[in-house]
Amino acid sequence: MANLFLPDDQPHNNLAKHDTHGEPYQAYANLSPDEVLNSVEEFGLQCDGRLLALNSYENRVYRVGLDDDSSVVAKFYRPNRWSDNAILEEHHYTQALFEQEIPVVAPMSIAGETLLKTDNFRLSLFKNRGGRALNLENFDQLEQMGRFMGRIHQVGRNTPFKHRPTLDLESFGHAPRMFILEHNFIPADLVEAYESLTAQLLQEAQHCYERAGDLALIPCHGDAHPSNILWTDDGPHIVDFDDARTAPAIQDLWMFLSGDRADQTAGLDAVLAGYTEFSNFDARELHLLEALRTLRLIHYYGWLAKRWADPAFKRAFPWFNTQRCWEDHILSLREQAALLHEEPLTWFG
Repeated sequence: MANLFLPDDQPHNNLAKHDTHGEPYQAYANLSPDEVLNSVEEFGLQCDGRLLALNSYENRVYRVGLDDDSSVVAKFYRPNRWSDNAILEEHHYTQALFEQEIPVVAPMSIAGETLLKTDNFRLSLFKNRGGRALNLENFDQLEQMGRFMGRIHQVGRNTPFKHRPTLDLESFGHAPRMFILEHNFIPADLVEAYESLTAQLLQEAQHCYERAGDLALIPCHGDAHPSNILWTDDGPHIVDFDDARTAPAIQDLWMFLSGDRADQTAGLDAVLAGYTEFSNFDARELHLLEALRTLRLIHYYGWLAKRWADPAFKRAFPWFNTQRCWEDHILSLREQAALLHEEPLTWFG
């Protein structure tokens, strides 16, 4: 899931204004198979006509076959979302990780450039890497992922972001909440419930941050869910740093935990056993686990609402913006409210 309320080093209200207007967006919205192939060939690669749209909505991403029977992944960036500087900062970050032999998939350099430009598009090319999703019940895999995240964060501490945003209550909570309310997405009979419940949740999340205290914030992957870890017999490929941002370290760890409290505690022990081999972990960050989960829930629906004018979203998420959709979302938020009052997970490392 990509972020939209933390776009780049431009004000987000300008981005909302121009996101679905103007020639760059229209060209992007109407991107055709021929334009994908022609854009890739502009940079000296010869395509064989094979083209597969991959599971991405914020950007347009395709697997493109080449005439040597190999393939690349071509990522076309959504206009007005990230500045060039923000994209290049992500590229430099992943390249630095790759140079440390961390198994990230970094963009290819074509004539010394990783951010490629045609008349209508900005794009990047990546070597095609396969694999299966991380198994959250396999503690050996969780410990290994902890090691890699520890190494990633150790590199990040030495290279703080200048052009990428920070994950915080405003951008992941208050802004998406207000967008939903101001643009009348909620059915009339559910507005009061959503408004009061999300206000309560954000207040409780604020208390979680207060209990955690003054924590270090570092460059993070930002969206380290299992689908962005492609597991192979030789270990993982860590992909899609498009949401890389400054955040507490636990943002890159909590999505590896699943199941009930006992299962999550065991998973946390496995992840941190690997993580702390390479990086220190401040146990106070455990106060943020459910707060970050809450923000992700609110942000996800705000993301869908903000992108609802894009026909690709209506095709991919036909269930969104229905009465049942908002009823289920409010139920999930009520369940999350209870979790915010529980004691944080414990770690005795």
